Amino acid sequence: MGMLYKRGNVWWLKYYQNGKPIRESSHSPKEKVASDMLKKREGNIARGVPVIPHANRVTVSELLDDVQIDYKTNGRRSLKTLGYYIEGHVRPYFGNWKAAAVTAADVRAYVAKRQEEKAANATINRELAALTRAYSLGMEAGRVTHRPLIKPLKENNVRKGFFERDQFEALRAKLAPALRPVVTFLYLTGWRVYSEVLTLQWRQVDFKAGTVRLDPGTTKSGEGRVFPMTLELRALLEAQRVHTDAVQRKEGVIIAHVFHRKGRQIKTFRRAWKTACAAAGCPGMIRHDFRRTAVRNLVRAGIPERVAMTMTGHKTRAVFERYNIVSEGDLAAAADRLDAAAGTISGTMTPETATGAP
Repeated sequence: MGMLYKRGNVWWLKYYQNGKPIRESSHSPKEKVASDMLKKREGNIARGVPVIPHANRVTVSELLDDVQIDYKTNGRRSLKTLGYYIEGHVRPYFGNWKAAAVTAADVRAYVAKRQEEKAANATINRELAALTRAYSLGMEAGRVTHRPLIKPLKENNVRKGFFERDQFEALRAKLAPALRPVVTFLYLTGWRVYSEVLTLQWRQVDFKAGTVRLDPGTTKSGEGRVFPMTLELRALLEAQRVHTDAVQRKEGVIIAHVFHRKGRQIKTFRRAWKTACAAAGCPGMIRHDFRRTAVRNLVRAGIPERVAMTMTGHKTRAVFERYNIVSEGDLAAAADRLDAAAGTISGTMTPETATGAP
């Protein structure tokens, strides 16, 4: 059973949760206020609802701090991007609010404000995701008892670009020699350019086993990955190994990275990419389009989806399907296969035969 007592002019309540005594101030000189608060606390405990005495004091800013600490301690590479979303918009708006006071209506008002500022739905969703994560961590830590309903907006920014072989070869021809092996590797594997390809080191290439691997903790999913060497991929890596050895002898240095400019790791090639795309007749293409291309090529080759997902590093089938682009050429090929299965290869059936006319 709980009890009430006074400290100075303020009434306090004492109650038990999981056998442990909890003392909480009512912040009121009125016994009735403290009595009602005690009844509410005991009612929640009886229903199995966790009681957090100081939940009303926690601010959204404190919860956001926890998110950034969580990202930092877990070595998340997106910490800088998270900081942009939090410090640029979420904290200035919600920071001083009591976390328990934020409602679904308040979140909708925030969304409306950001839309008025012409923010894209995808951007707003990243901001809402940070807010959602803040409340989730707060609940795990026992700092808040609930979170407001936060609904993400519909995004209509899914790209559908991919490279046909002739487009890829035209683009590759317009790039500097040091960059051609990079885009070839991207085309064949579909790996992520900055975190997985440009950081790739020779210790991860095993010519004897015929594999290229990524270490656990270095990928977006945190899982390791192995890609088997196809004939084209092996030829690419062997040529790059010969080139690297030649540069090492000439410069007198040890080169750890597979892709480099005269021994120095390639960090980015945004300007060269844009120029080459324009010259090759495919302006507007992005390097991530190689990811979609590789997925489509693997599926076209008849590789089981589960295996293809493992090779490209897609963790869920839903995301993998977004990358499995179907082109008009795919549809035409499907029609040809249907015709072949029916014994009517395209062009051999006359209109009369097709309609059943005499």
